[in-house]
Amino acid sequence: MGDDSEWIKLPIDQKCEHKVWKARLNGYEEALKLFQKIGDEKSPEWGKYLGLIKKFVTDSNAVAQLKGLEAALAFIENAHVAGKTAGEVVSGVVTKVFNQPKARAKELGTDICLMYIEIEKAEVVQDELLKGLDNKNPKIVVSCIETLRKALSEFGSKIITLKPIVKILSKQFESREKAVRDEVKLLAVEIYKWIRDALRPPLQNITSVQLKELEEEWVKLPSSPPKQTRFLRSQQDLKAKFEQQQAHAGDQSDGEDEEETVAAVDPYELLEAVEILSKMPKDFYDKIEAKKWQERKEALEAVEALTKNPKLENGDYGDLVRALKKVVGKDANVMLVTVAAKCLAALASGLRKKFGTYAGQVVPTVLEKFKEKKPQVVQALQEAIDAIFLTTTLQNLSEDILAVMDNKNPSIKQQASLFLARSFRHCTQATLPKSVLKPFCAALVKQVNDSAPEVRDAAFEALGTAMKVVGEKAVNPFLSDLDKLKLDKIKESADKVELAGGKKGAGGGGGEKKPAAKAPPPAEAPTKSSAPPRKTQTGAASKSSAGPSKKGKPTCAVAGKTKKTPESREFTETELSVEVCEERAAGVLPASCVQLLDSANWKERLASMEEFQRAVETMDKVEMPCQALVRMLAKKPGWKETNFQVMQMKLHIVALVAQRGQFSKTSASVVLDGLVDKVGDIKCGGKAKEGLTAIGEACSLPWTAEQVVSMAFAQKNPKNQAETLNWLANAMKEFGFAGINVKGFINNVKTALGATNPAVRTSAITLLGVMYLYMGAPLRMFFEDEKPALLSQIDAEFEKMQGQSPPAPIRFTKKSGAVEEGDEGEEPEEDGGGGGGGGGGQDIMDLLPRTDIGDKITSDLVSKIGDKNWKIRKEGLDEAAAIISEAKFITANIGDLPMALKGRLGDSNKILVQQALTLLQQLSTAMGPGLKQHVKALGIPIVTVLGDSKPNVRAAAMTTLQAWVEQTGMKEWLEGEDLSEELKKENPFLRQELLGWLAEKLPTLRTVPGDLMLCVPHLYACLEDRNGDVRKKAQDALPTFMMHLGYDKMEKAAGKLKSASKDQVLAMLEKARAVMPAKPAAPAKTGGGKGSAEPSRAASASRQPASEDFVDNKPDVKKVRGGVAGKKGAAGKKPAAKSQKDDEDRSGPIFILIANAKEQRIKDEKQLKILKWNFTTPRDEYLEQLKTQMSTCFAKWLQDELFHFDFQRHVKAIGVMIERLESESDATIGCLDLILKWFTLRFFDTNTTVLMKVLEYLKLLFAMLNRENYHLTEYEANSFVPYLILKVGEPKDVVRKDVRAILTMLCKVYPASKVFPFLMDGTKSKNSKQRAECLEELGCLIEGYGMNVCQPTPAKSLKEIAVHIGDRDTSVRNAALNTVVAVYNVCGDQVYKLIGNLSEKDMSMLEERIKRSAKKTIAAPAKPSATERSQKEHPTNPNATFLRKPLQDDPNKLNQARQNAQHSESSHPSIPKEFQLDLDMIEMDQNRVCELPDLVQHKLDELLEPIMIPEPKMRAISPHFDDLHNSTSSTINFVISQVASGDINNSIQALAQIDEVLRQEDKAEVMSGHIDQFLIATFMQLRLIYSTHMADDRLDKRDIIKLYSCIIGNMLSLFSMESLAREASMGVLKDLMHGLITLMLDARVEDIEDGQQVIRSVNMLVTRVLEKSDQTNVISALLVLLQDSLVTTAPTMFSELIMKCLWRIIRFLPETIDSINLDRILLDVHNFMKVCPKEKLKQLKGDVPHRTLKTLLHTLCKLKGAEILDHLSMIENRNESELEAHLRRVVKHSGNLSGLKSDRGNEKTGLRTEDRMSKAKVSDILSEIFKKIGSKENAKEGLTELYEYKQKYSDADLKPYLKNTSQFFQSYVERGLRMIESEREGKARTQTSAVIPQHGVDFSLSSNNEEVKPAVYYERLKILRQRQGLENTSRGVGGSEDEPQQRPPISSLLSSKPSVASSTDMLHSKLSQLKESRELYQQEHNAHSHSPTHAHTRSASPAANLDDLKKRLERIKSKRQ
Repeated sequence: MGDDSEWIKLPIDQKCEHKVWKARLNGYEEALKLFQKIGDEKSPEWGKYLGLIKKFVTDSNAVAQLKGLEAALAFIENAHVAGKTAGEVVSGVVTKVFNQPKARAKELGTDICLMYIEIEKAEVVQDELLKGLDNKNPKIVVSCIETLRKALSEFGSKIITLKPIVKILSKQFESREKAVRDEVKLLAVEIYKWIRDALRPPLQNITSVQLKELEEEWVKLPSSPPKQTRFLRSQQDLKAKFEQQQAHAGDQSDGEDEEETVAAVDPYELLEAVEILSKMPKDFYDKIEAKKWQERKEALEAVEALTKNPKLENGDYGDLVRALKKVVGKDANVMLVTVAAKCLAALASGLRKKFGTYAGQVVPTVLEKFKEKKPQVVQALQEAIDAIFLTTTLQNLSEDILAVMDNKNPSIKQQASLFLARSFRHCTQATLPKSVLKPFCAALVKQVNDSAPEVRDAAFEALGTAMKVVGEKAVNPFLSDLDKLKLDKIKESADKVELAGGKKGAGGGGGEKKPAAKAPPPAEAPTKSSAPPRKTQTGAASKSSAGPSKKGKPTCAVAGKTKKTPESREFTETELSVEVCEERAAGVLPASCVQLLDSANWKERLASMEEFQRAVETMDKVEMPCQALVRMLAKKPGWKETNFQVMQMKLHIVALVAQRGQFSKTSASVVLDGLVDKVGDIKCGGKAKEGLTAIGEACSLPWTAEQVVSMAFAQKNPKNQAETLNWLANAMKEFGFAGINVKGFINNVKTALGATNPAVRTSAITLLGVMYLYMGAPLRMFFEDEKPALLSQIDAEFEKMQGQSPPAPIRFTKKSGAVEEGDEGEEPEEDGGGGGGGGGGQDIMDLLPRTDIGDKITSDLVSKIGDKNWKIRKEGLDEAAAIISEAKFITANIGDLPMALKGRLGDSNKILVQQALTLLQQLSTAMGPGLKQHVKALGIPIVTVLGDSKPNVRAAAMTTLQAWVEQTGMKEWLEGEDLSEELKKENPFLRQELLGWLAEKLPTLRTVPGDLMLCVPHLYACLEDRNGDVRKKAQDALPTFMMHLGYDKMEKAAGKLKSASKDQVLAMLEKARAVMPAKPAAPAKTGGGKGSAEPSRAASASRQPASEDFVDNKPDVKKVRGGVAGKKGAAGKKPAAKSQKDDEDRSGPIFILIANAKEQRIKDEKQLKILKWNFTTPRDEYLEQLKTQMSTCFAKWLQDELFHFDFQRHVKAIGVMIERLESESDATIGCLDLILKWFTLRFFDTNTTVLMKVLEYLKLLFAMLNRENYHLTEYEANSFVPYLILKVGEPKDVVRKDVRAILTMLCKVYPASKVFPFLMDGTKSKNSKQRAECLEELGCLIEGYGMNVCQPTPAKSLKEIAVHIGDRDTSVRNAALNTVVAVYNVCGDQVYKLIGNLSEKDMSMLEERIKRSAKKTIAAPAKPSATERSQKEHPTNPNATFLRKPLQDDPNKLNQARQNAQHSESSHPSIPKEFQLDLDMIEMDQNRVCELPDLVQHKLDELLEPIMIPEPKMRAISPHFDDLHNSTSSTINFVISQVASGDINNSIQALAQIDEVLRQEDKAEVMSGHIDQFLIATFMQLRLIYSTHMADDRLDKRDIIKLYSCIIGNMLSLFSMESLAREASMGVLKDLMHGLITLMLDARVEDIEDGQQVIRSVNMLVTRVLEKSDQTNVISALLVLLQDSLVTTAPTMFSELIMKCLWRIIRFLPETIDSINLDRILLDVHNFMKVCPKEKLKQLKGDVPHRTLKTLLHTLCKLKGAEILDHLSMIENRNESELEAHLRRVVKHSGNLSGLKSDRGNEKTGLRTEDRMSKAKVSDILSEIFKKIGSKENAKEGLTELYEYKQKYSDADLKPYLKNTSQFFQSYVERGLRMIESEREGKARTQTSAVIPQHGVDFSLSSNNEEVKPAVYYERLKILRQRQGLENTSRGVGGSEDEPQQRPPISSLLSSKPSVASSTDMLHSKLSQLKESRELYQQEHNAHSHSPTHAHTRSASPAANLDDLKKRLERIKSKRQ
């Protein structure tokens, strides 16, 4: 016992694992007791033993094992968790128990297996037992077979799947072990009990002896089927029922059970599929085309032998089917036709549903071949077509069958009808809906009247079969035209029909023929199929539903006209003779009335009519002989009645009879002709229309309309025709549109449109307008071919109807009465969308006239499409596309095109694949619903293309797929194995796309075919796919599969997986179960209902959830439109009440603003109290957290919508959020973090509808945040931006465009430098599109915000960006290169340092790109570049959206667009609305900027006088700016950034501070290095004023003028310092000049007070810019600007001003030539000439551009001579350059003229100079001259001498004398010389310019000299003062100027004579009390401002003007305050 003591005290579970067998034995015994004791099956105790049970059964000790087996059995029976152990335990039983010698052990092992089956683990047990059959130990095999037999015997064939067991029988029969053979024989006998003869085919290969033995055993079996005797845990109700039956020994349900069991197993399913395609003779296709029939026969027989296999492997049988079809259709040898037909039949039987793909191609051929008379051929064809029918649906074949029903050959008609009869037998009510049955019945009714008896008999049989299947009630409406004899014959046929399987008839009308046992099913079936139950509802239903259904539920009542009424109560009567009518009428009418009807006296006739009317009014409805009464009315004079009073009475009586009696179509036919004849009558027309309407109510509007219109157009009376159409238009509104046969009268409408009478045409167009309300856009398709004038009238009518919804019907077909009311709820169910739509909605497609293009799809075309040469294949596709587009609408017959196109979908040339997809999209539109029959042949191959490696091909395939599904619906796609086969392919792309598509489509379906189950195993495989995206898509699809298949089925399917996979999948199933969407039953019903009232909206309505009906607060039942009233009676009221309650809830705010809630959430996340919003895919815990957070601040209903599984609810919720965005902006901002988080979840959805709605909301949201000046917090940005960036890589362009737009807007509410790192992370994505887009966006940020945006450092960022230059994706490479080029444009060659080391290849690509971009910048016209920029869908500034379409009729807008255009291509950073430098200090520094002292404000007021450049001494320095100045350059950056601020005050503050600096020469140098930046900010501000502020009426225009003044003042200060001015780069100068000229041309500025002054100041600024800037840069800028203005056809004024600037610069070229980089200028000229060649320039209105360019070149040549040709180094391909040729000509010419005197290198010139004067003498003279210039008194004289000296010695070098002087002195000398030069050029020019020239290209003020009389200036001042309102003199003073007074001409604005300059200077002189010491400065100052005669003006009459000036100053100041 010592050993025992070790384990005796151990816990039970440890004993069970002990190494000592006794311990284990003891443990098993105790465990057994424990297991029997535990009462709770879910007790945690069970969990301890989960891992041990396998050890219980596999114990190595036999004694212990026995006890272990008992304990295991107890565990399995009692523990809830036992199922988890099934696989391992049964495996242990098979391998370790079944081989035991002890019978008890085997018995327990079997019991364990059976117990596992009982706890729902049948599949696992079966799998393990089947695996055991492969064991080498025969004992194990025998036990496994025995266990399987017992399981089948006890549980039955429904639980034990027989297919895998049957498969192994043959192998086991061959076993060498007799015991195995005997056991398997017993198993075969057991199986036979359950499936009977279905077992025979799989056992055909066993030996005959064994088969004989089996047959003997089978014969002994009882005929009654076996019953399940043991039940699963989930079948306890069946168990109780079984026990009850056993007790009563009752077997009433035998019949049913038998049927069920027989149907349970299909022998086909038990067979192994055989692959035959590879076994076909290799020469089959050659032989089948052979000329000798024997060879063809050989080939066919070989195939026939192969096709005899009962089950065939799926494959591409297309070629074989086509070959067989050809033989059937075209082979002359009937014997071969028979064999081919047999082959087709065998193929169809062997492939079953998989053959459906080819059915559409074969059936027309087989039907046509029925013309053969030989019985064996006909029989073979019948077998073939019957087998083919079973592979597809009747709906798919309907077009082909209907096509031959009118065939001339009676045999074809007969066989088609017989085929229909046989087909109908296989149908049920569900598979033979009215929509399919109706056209067949119509065709068969025609054949019933056929002359050939065999055709008639076949038609009777087909109609009888249909009647048997769907019931008499359903068929009768289609047989209304047949007489009783024929109807009886059809009924007789129906009685003879035996339906397939016997059971299917029960669902139809044949219920009464079945035995009593089968009566319950029809009674339980929906009551719509039988009349009596319908009546039982009437009482209750009519009370509650009558009200609502009349108003709110037009749908069913309308549908009733065609659908219900004829079925239920169609009142028909035969035509009565006149005698019978008279007799019947006499019985109900007074005798006098009848006698006087045809009296000659109209008064008597009138009296008769009055009596007639009274009689009708008092008559009982049932007794009223309607036909007799209306025939009496028609009695002579009948409708020819001449007295209008009598006629009116007559028409009124017709209406009464129709309203009050049982009015049949027969009665209607008697009167309609008469009514139509009177409808146009002025006096009787109204009554006639009343009558027609009453008949419409009695006999349904569709029938009445068709009759009336055809009668009206059979007449020639246009009045009648017009009024008939008017009546019909009105009737449609009153009755609704359902059931209207548009085709029935569309031709008459076309006739009316072509009528000569305008009234008829107008009526027709009005009618079309009403029809448009119901049918929508497709209606226009009928009239495409009409004349354009007529079509435009129709379009205008349609336009009027746009947006209107059809009125609710107010009239209904009368028959419904109270009986129909109660039934309304059922109808939509029966007809669904198909019937409900009537003539509208999707049915409109059926009405379109379609062309059969089958003949055009020739074999040549098909072979072309399949040609080896891709170009010919492409031609073939083009031809096919042309055929389809020409036909517009086509029938389903497209010959062999499907197979040809299928081949192209797998084409190696991807362009052809895309072309084929485009063609298929075209096909879907053209074919419409007929497309259904091609789903298998062509649709599934489209799905295959989803696996393509190229995203664009996949996207095209998805678009095509969606287009197809729109036309076909989903049912056809989900039927059969095709979809599961696709999903089986291990292609990640295919799986991703397909699962995403299914996840989107499945939730919208109400039912799906059972074949969807086939996809489940592959779905599970996808859940464990290596590809993450596939796994995610599979998880998304899981709930949508579950909503249709149910959790139990899905879980059962998971049982087959390996244990590791299974656990994982089961966990996912549990999660999916929680979010499983509800089936869209109610919405579908609502949709069906709406379809009837508004067919044109049926499709969209059906997609909306029912709750959409309750959005409106009004509890008006009309609003419900069938969503409520569609349900029965009381149910109609409850939802209505509920809707009110919902509405009340939803009227409140959707967001609740809770103070500090957001801050608390931020805090919680920082402290890690909640999960940080950071994931790759959103997990459940994130969803739950978000729900919890939202619950406090979101309306409950909104939160429910946001987290609903149905995406349509999301769309709806977002719609509400959009509506409330403005009204609840504060609350939206308060919940912003949660809103953004929820939107990130939507980025993980696959539904495009939702995504587009999300992006729409986000755009509006960010625009609102920007308006509210809200800035995102880090917390909000981090939880949103990374997920937004994921979507930038979306394949759809429209999504990417929106995301880019949102990113742009984001930078306005969140610093760009912080967005930058997110984009950098985005560049690391695996998605190449995302990488490319992120890189593009980075480039835009750098372009827009400069290098400061690059975080953490430019170098680090650039290195990471440059890595992508080597990316394998082209778009990524390009994007990376573009981004680096953007950096290059900002910081030049420094970019090479920043990007680090690149590979040689990458570096060369980059250099090439930079080189190209440099050329573009200089040469390319700005307009294209702007377009290019906008095509990137990311405008660089808020106005860039204008770039796409400059408005040429509005020059201001054009300039604005051009301004943006040039800016976008500028080589310098552009600043959007605010100049964001992303430094954290910006926010802190706001205060500093705002708290400026009054001093600065005061100075700003002075700035209003645009020209103020006082001396620095006068200016006090703001202490604040000292602080700024002492800080780093970043402070200046910041202040500059404020210049471009959208806030006018901020901008003015910043400009004031910069002005402080610029006005102090010692401080101005700090601006060095910031000039470009400052100028950019300035012209951005100018642009902002131009585009935004000026247009904003709310702004005070004085503020704008103030801002303009500040800007101009600053610029003048800047450009007075040459050192700073020269820093402005070419691109910036170009933009600056563009901005300034645009401003000068802005008419809006002039209209503002002081606007003129601003324009004159700008004029002066322009001349300052031209003088002081770097001459090379300014010339380049002007050239590019001119080029752009010419290319973009800018206003001529704009171009003129640029040219004037150029002329001015040309004038100064002699002085500036040495400082100019000629190479660059010539390159610009070269580019100009390339873009605007001479021919183009000459085409312009004026030749000024051409002359300007010539003058520039001529001046350069004159100054440089031949040397100019050495400066063409920057031009590539010089020889091709037009410029070089031009220069050579000019040089040669000027050389001849002047002897090249300007060439300083010319020796002759040098010698001459030396001859004339020695160097020393020169030196002396010049020294003397410069002394004079330096002295105050003789300055003028010195300058004159210097000028004359220079004239005499043109090559004299003045540099040595000037180099040591100040810049100021040099400028003074240069200006002095220029003034003298212009003075001596002649007085004429001076005089012209004095009177403000209008058209002079010369706009230099320096042409004035001091001899000009002061009177000129007085005159000028006088005019200007008048303009400013300072003098009331007549405006005639300025008349001589020949210009409008309101505004000076543009030339004057740019001319250098701003009068303000002179008057201001006089003001300055007065105010600053400057004496003689300031004269020199004043002169210089005048020179600066190009008004050199101020001193003179001042001295002329200072006293006279003093008072005026003082007054003026006071006025200006008072205006400013």
